[in-house]
Amino acid sequence: MPHADLPLHYGHVPPWLAQRMSLLGGAIIETIVADYGKGEVIRRLSDPCWFQALGCVMGMDWHSSGITTSVLGALKKALNPKAHELGIYLCGGKGKHSRQTPAELLAIAEKTGLPGQELVRSSKLAAKVDNTAIQDGFQLYLHSFIVSDEGEWAVVQQGMNDANGMARRYHWHSTAFEKFTEAPHTFIYGQNQGLILNLTDPEANATKNGMLELVKEKPAHLLPEIRKLIMPDHHEVKAKDVDLKRLGSVLAVAHERQLHDFESLLLLEGVGPRTLQSLTLVSEVIHGTPSRFTDPARFSFAHGGKDGHPFPVPVNVYDETISVLKDAVNKARIGQSDKQDAIRKLSVLAERVEKDFIPNARLEDLIREERERSWQHGGRTVMGKAMPPKPKGGSQLSLF
Repeated sequence: MPHADLPLHYGHVPPWLAQRMSLLGGAIIETIVADYGKGEVIRRLSDPCWFQALGCVMGMDWHSSGITTSVLGALKKALNPKAHELGIYLCGGKGKHSRQTPAELLAIAEKTGLPGQELVRSSKLAAKVDNTAIQDGFQLYLHSFIVSDEGEWAVVQQGMNDANGMARRYHWHSTAFEKFTEAPHTFIYGQNQGLILNLTDPEANATKNGMLELVKEKPAHLLPEIRKLIMPDHHEVKAKDVDLKRLGSVLAVAHERQLHDFESLLLLEGVGPRTLQSLTLVSEVIHGTPSRFTDPARFSFAHGGKDGHPFPVPVNVYDETISVLKDAVNKARIGQSDKQDAIRKLSVLAERVEKDFIPNARLEDLIREERERSWQHGGRTVMGKAMPPKPKGGSQLSLF
């Protein structure tokens, strides 16, 4: 079974970040719906690597369990008021909010004509499977059900194990399994804790006969592969956590204009290099293929993290990223897609530069520079605002 470490972090998202997460997350999802359709949003939310990258680009702690709660909360706040036009609904959440899922699904069914009782049954079965059929030491405390007005759905739920300070996240996609009781997950996200009872294992048919009612579904294709993602328990971002070639190409696009022809990006004229760095990573979250999200820590170099790793959240850059992206979304609604096309070309350009890019081993220098300059960009963490570094001799280091 694929597994990954997901350290259990407590605490809260400060209001100054929560508001921005909602704005940025909403703009990202709206762009994906416009360019690729609502079904693509559902599929991506069932992809743990993409989900983690989204949380990182939104400024959350890059590896902690808090990404799950905060990202889903931010998206629910941003998208549900626009659900009638986007065709995507988020239900449930953490604790008491998870228990409201059935009522929320029935209300959605009333508006859309979807089979409400079937959706409620799917929600309950997904929770039962991960809490009862798979007894792995993790108690569910979060259940989110995301559904489109076409009936396609994803489930993201998370359990905790207080004894070892770990969390495990479970991902489901309605088109990716045949039966609830036979290997239904697109991914189970957490560290192997030893011997477990997994009644969804195909080899457990004899054991589970008579224990669970099999759900009859129309046959659907099984995922050809489940990608493995291992998250460490250290807070700092290290070179081993990041694909330096990919990160270096993003920095080159943002800071080394002589490496490429910028004619195609004239619509982003006036956007500074640091915001361009963030927009390039946001562009990849929107337009990147699944293979691009195997190192989600890289996306924390868009807007840092609230815990200060890899550096404080550059609030001013964050706000400019939101402004550019929302402006592109609003103009696309009236048929002016030039700015959205320019943002899309950022990820294309980064991939092009990456082919010939040779990274060096100066990630720590890059992080130190970002921290030293953080105060200039309105840098902020849960501990407070970033302050200017103490004066020192020597020249500035170059980025990569």
